[in-house]
Amino acid sequence: MTSKTAKNLFSGILKKKPGEPISSTALLLIITVCAFFAMYLLAMIIWGGGFLNPQQFFDIFNNNAYLIVISCGLTVVMIAAGIDISVGGMIALVTMTCVIFLEDHGGSVIGSMFLALGIGLAVGVVQGFLVSYLKIQPFIVTLGGMFFARGMTTIVSGVPRTVTSKAFLAIKNFRIIIPGIGSYGKAGNFIPVKVEPGVIIALVIVLVIWWISKWTRFGRNLYAVGGNSQSALMLGINVKRTTFFSYVISGVLAGIGGYIYLLHTGAGNASNATAAEMQAIAASIIGGTLLNGGVGSVIGTLFGVLSLKTISNIVIASGLREPYWQSITTGLMLCFFILLQSVILTIRKKRGISL
Repeated sequence: MTSKTAKNLFSGILKKKPGEPISSTALLLIITVCAFFAMYLLAMIIWGGGFLNPQQFFDIFNNNAYLIVISCGLTVVMIAAGIDISVGGMIALVTMTCVIFLEDHGGSVIGSMFLALGIGLAVGVVQGFLVSYLKIQPFIVTLGGMFFARGMTTIVSGVPRTVTSKAFLAIKNFRIIIPGIGSYGKAGNFIPVKVEPGVIIALVIVLVIWWISKWTRFGRNLYAVGGNSQSALMLGINVKRTTFFSYVISGVLAGIGGYIYLLHTGAGNASNATAAEMQAIAASIIGGTLLNGGVGSVIGTLFGVLSLKTISNIVIASGLREPYWQSITTGLMLCFFILLQSVILTIRKKRGISL
């Protein structure tokens, strides 16, 4: 392959013509991906140990599949210049409601899945309507949604509950073995990598949302509305409808994320997914999504989640096991990426390069 052919291929992947400036979304995505791989490679060299074990890498996905899903929802909303801080409370509500449905009402696993989707859809529709059609500030709307969901979780059950349904536990305990990837135990036996079903669901959702954002009219409208809602309106884009459906998508993904969380933990609790909304926002920003809208990618968000959790593992490997150290490093990492985005976009603006 010649250098010219490689250049044309790379330009096609980034959806740009040869010689055309790379978009801010693609540039920030590349920075996030490179930063993650550099970070993980450095951890493997310095700390070794668990970082050299493939299972530990895939456990990042196992433990945070729900976070990947709700972060995708936040990315969609943030691209359209919105915000949704109700997702953590919705996860708690979904988990508790589904546990009660399965345990106290003899519900089926399929029924509990539809229940989770229904809760997410209902909250997304209400919040989307209030934000897009009644013009209420999204932070206030979703803050109310967060308090409502946490309160309703306690009303559904004031004590933690655990799922004992055999059908549900069969799905919860099922593991997908990845052939050819694993490590050797002390006895010399090969231990393959195992991932939970929720990981597959999360990765499929990432691909679906990426396809929607890149190859559909709705996806293009999201970026237009987030970039400049007045210009989007003048171009004939239905700004209210686009904003409305961004919150609907976020609500549905929160419902799915809640069920994945339940598949991982098998329990309902009012404190489930505490501060998950803040982690989702942080992952989206680290992944290259701007708070003021118009720029972002769910692929970047995926690597944002991986970066966040890799930093936590590095902190633990360094011997700093107190929770506040993880909060400090997360805060510093978030500030670094916000500053980096600001510098990059300022330079591009001075050079006359659009988003």
